[in-house]
Amino acid sequence: MRADLALLPAHLYDADHIRTREPQIAAQLSLELYQVMEAAGAAAWQCLEARWPEASRLLVICGRGNNGGDGYVLARLAQAAGRTVWVAQAEPERPLSGDAAEAQHRFFDAGGSVVDLAETWPQVDLLVDGLLGTGLAGELSEEMVSVIERINDLRLPVLALDIPSGIAGNTGQACPVAVKADATLTFVGAKPGLLTGAAPAHIGELALAPLQLGAVLAEDQPQVRKCALEDYHDYLGPRRIDSHKGDHGHVVILGGQPGMAGAVRLAGEAALRTGAGLVSVVSRPENLAQIQAGRPELMTKGVEIVDMEVYAQLGWAHAIALGPGMGQSDWARHLLIGAVKSERPLVVDADALNMLARDPQRLDHWVLTPHPGEAARLLGCSTEEVQADRFAAVRALQQRYGGVVVLKGAGTLIDDGETLYLAPVGNPGLATGGSGDLLSGIIAGLLAQGLPPVVAACCGVCVHGEAADEAAVQGERGMLASDLLPHIRRLVNP
Repeated sequence: MRADLALLPAHLYDADHIRTREPQIAAQLSLELYQVMEAAGAAAWQCLEARWPEASRLLVICGRGNNGGDGYVLARLAQAAGRTVWVAQAEPERPLSGDAAEAQHRFFDAGGSVVDLAETWPQVDLLVDGLLGTGLAGELSEEMVSVIERINDLRLPVLALDIPSGIAGNTGQACPVAVKADATLTFVGAKPGLLTGAAPAHIGELALAPLQLGAVLAEDQPQVRKCALEDYHDYLGPRRIDSHKGDHGHVVILGGQPGMAGAVRLAGEAALRTGAGLVSVVSRPENLAQIQAGRPELMTKGVEIVDMEVYAQLGWAHAIALGPGMGQSDWARHLLIGAVKSERPLVVDADALNMLARDPQRLDHWVLTPHPGEAARLLGCSTEEVQADRFAAVRALQQRYGGVVVLKGAGTLIDDGETLYLAPVGNPGLATGGSGDLLSGIIAGLLAQGLPPVVAACCGVCVHGEAADEAAVQGERGMLASDLLPHIRRLVNP
């Protein structure tokens, strides 16, 4: 996991919850909310000063809400420290209200002045984005789209206050554009919307300033939990010295239509590298030579007709991974029927998900691993709708299909119907064929070793993402799914 994200707390709170709780906690602590605004502006100034100590000319872009007020506090402190500061204010002819007005007045009393956001901006070293904050709902106005595009076109370093403007605080959606920040300092609590959807491409380096309220907020029940591989080390402890392969589970991989042997091989090898004692691949007969030539430790069974013999073999499994390279033929459909009838823990991916979308059913003992396109088919909506609110999408999937749902993508989400988890791991190097097959094999391997489904899903996603991050040290472009395999083995032996 990226170092800045690893420093974030595990408890994540959506923007609406924080907005509701801020005045309650301030009253509980006998604080004026303006004192919290002063602390936010001071923390932002300290962040800017530490990250860009040579930046002498600053432009602080302020909206009309409290996010703009934070910007005014920062501007006053930067000016007092000897920096040359301009503030560009949206609709400067209209007076601000509340705490933002107080922050603006103090800036004016210190000798500051504002320019109209719509006018020509001065040449500066750095921009501070205090335009919109977390309260954004719905599409941006044409004026705000123009301002954000103007910020991005300058290609200057940007510090975003609380959230990059244009990102919806609760969902991470860009509405439809957003500021591309080099760093984001978020306040009071870490917001899950910063870690999924479009947001990871816009936040830059992320840090949390809890201010005076964060310690009390941290006692609240979180909306989302951030998961990290370290959370699951107890499940990956040393093995008994007298253990044998039968103690570590038997995984069966189902799939591989003609020409797709690589998919089941990758899934099978990932299950082996995760520690499964035995892995069998059930595939088309013409695939077997290719599978075994590359990885002789995989047991194979060639199947032309899915019959009772195949169903009996599924009964030996401790976990089944279904879908890699499987296609959607009658052959594939009968594999799906057999896997469901086996009542074994299942990992369902790829074409098995597409068949499930056509014939929905609900089971408690499976882990579904859709990417956004597959999730859209499962929900009968568009991929754009899934990505617009990934949290709502994963909840809807779990409610409809049961079990554990892993919604893949930037900021993978895992939902078991009780707790929603977010894993901020992985990188664009995973955008290549075979990456999802590896994840299926990893989760199946962990299930076979006795991990509960939600633990296997969360741990598997973290192993997969961390392996990708290690493999990407040599570059994301050109990274292959198989490049992750050596790292998977290391990561499951903490």
